[in-house]
Amino acid sequence: MIAWTRTPWLGRILCVLLGSAALQVQATAGAATAPPSADDAREIATEAYIYAYPMVLMEVTRRVSTNVAAPDSSRIRAPMNQFAHATAFPDDKFDAVVRPNADTLYSVLWFDVTREPLIVSVPDSGGRYYLLPALDMWTDVFTSPGTRTTGNGAQQFAIVGPQWQGKLPAGMPAYVSPTGIGWMIGRTQTNGVADYASVHKFQAGLRATPLSAWGKPGYVPPKGTVNPQQDMTAPVEQVARMDADTYFATFARLLKANPPHANDFPILARIARLGLVPGQDFDLSRLPPDSQAALRAAPAAGRSLIVAALPRAGSVANGWRMIANPIGTYGTDYLRRAMIAFAGLGANTVEDALYPFAMVDAEGKPFDSAAKYVIHFDREQLPPARAFWSLTMYNDRQFFASNSINRFAIGDRDPLKYNADGSLDLVLQHQQPTGAESNWLPTPASGSFSMNLRMYLPGPEALNGTWKPPVIRRVPS
Repeated sequence: MIAWTRTPWLGRILCVLLGSAALQVQATAGAATAPPSADDAREIATEAYIYAYPMVLMEVTRRVSTNVAAPDSSRIRAPMNQFAHATAFPDDKFDAVVRPNADTLYSVLWFDVTREPLIVSVPDSGGRYYLLPALDMWTDVFTSPGTRTTGNGAQQFAIVGPQWQGKLPAGMPAYVSPTGIGWMIGRTQTNGVADYASVHKFQAGLRATPLSAWGKPGYVPPKGTVNPQQDMTAPVEQVARMDADTYFATFARLLKANPPHANDFPILARIARLGLVPGQDFDLSRLPPDSQAALRAAPAAGRSLIVAALPRAGSVANGWRMIANPIGTYGTDYLRRAMIAFAGLGANTVEDALYPFAMVDAEGKPFDSAAKYVIHFDREQLPPARAFWSLTMYNDRQFFASNSINRFAIGDRDPLKYNADGSLDLVLQHQQPTGAESNWLPTPASGSFSMNLRMYLPGPEALNGTWKPPVIRRVPS
């Protein structure tokens, strides 16, 4: 979606029109005079599961992340419309979001702008790289203030709901969220533990203020509400446990407040044939038997396709999955959108960060924590990142794995030892190597693992595919 920073009225008009999509689909849902066949119902139900997956996962993540009375830096949680700032990198106990990073400190804001805009204030970063991507409930990035787009100077902007009409302070840029609820996942470059204090100063200057409180001194954000019955386990695992009744009823409720995108009419018409109509409640028990059976089978079928899409995503280069566009904004590629949500909810657009993904070695075999590996970068093959790069390790649950030195990522800001010719070898194994500790990224104690090579502000050769990461070779035992 376009962020209409200088013509907010145009963005609001467009979003109001898009918000009417639910009513239009609801009005025409009766055009299907007969329920689909059993085969069609199974196909449509699986499509519906995949289409809904990012929004359902976002909602569960929101519930977990905002189930606190006040901002909690240790778990990066805060009430709605308040920032939660990570004061340290995540560790092996962090499971709120899959595939976290250990390069930046997060500043997370779940926003609700259904009633009024939220004004975000950002201090001067002093040249430090940062980004503040904002996602709607479909996981599309609709704006990304920060170093690449708006620069490093101090700024203020408003996040505006899709149907809000009113006036903002003079000269205030407005970013129109396609949905009333959304998620801003700020990331600030952090050069190791010694850099924490400097980053904390920048984070302290990030503020979110409702428009009604703007310019009024002494504004204190309200306390959040804690639901003691809320399941606080990993959101991706909560969604995986949902049965069809819970999953699709949750999706139907979310559609009432979060309008579909303008290019969603075809899929909306298809899922309406199974009783999933924007603006309407969903009751699985009232559907025809074939539709009920199809929807009850959809979670298993849909999850299978989402998981299977990950190792096939993008092109393969030297064993790495080069997951380029669409990412961050997806159009109608609903399987890609669901797969990215499953593998890394809150992904940036590739222009801000590129994340090649590795699950297999040079011979195409899955990584094994019992083995030893090495990745060799020729001098000319070092990752082309204009900000910085890192290699991050994940266990078979897509989280950090505990290790003896609490190292979960390694990159160009670490005291690496380069070879005499300028090339670089990184060692990947569980046990500490002798003589190569500075270049060691520990693998999990057992099981399989995977890695992301993160490049922040990737160079054009990374974006256009002319640069490729090197193979990862297993070291003979």
